[in-house]
Amino acid sequence: MPGFEDHDERAARPGGFTLPHAPRDERRFPTATGKANFTAAPVTWPRVPQGRLLLRTLRSHDRYDNTVHGLDDRYRGISNGRRAVLVNEEDATALGLDDGSYADLTSEWTDGSTRTARGFRVVHHPTARGCAAAYYPETNVPVPPDATADVGSTPASKSPVIRVTPA
Repeated sequence: MPGFEDHDERAARPGGFTLPHAPRDERRFPTATGKANFTAAPVTWPRVPQGRLLLRTLRSHDRYDNTVHGLDDRYRGISNGRRAVLVNEEDATALGLDDGSYADLTSEWTDGSTRTARGFRVVHHPTARGCAAAYYPETNVPVPPDATADVGSTPASKSPVIRVTPA
């Protein structure tokens, strides 16, 4: 592949190396017009009923590909475990969730089914109001295998609507 010549030798140098990137390096765009092409899609978002939160999944600093390398996340100050749900303090208070308490995460689907991941430590965190965040793959359970994005068929793990209830 272009840019990977002498890869091992270049990677061993302090600072590594930079792969070629036509727009950055040459102000050239490999498109039919030779220019940057932009598209816009309509903005949509899920409806989140009262008392529910929109779950976003995230990675810790020590998770690469599908392998978890540790139980601490220095980015968010989480230690000794990955079964944690980060909730805005105001949302947590409204839901009766104390910092450090344990909760279950239950997703609700349009077909009426629910799926529950149990035993997540509640962490008051400055997440956006109406949202919660938890580590992936620990949050596989709330997402059915057949729940996929409308375009691309990727798992719908980035925005299930959930109830967070005391365990």
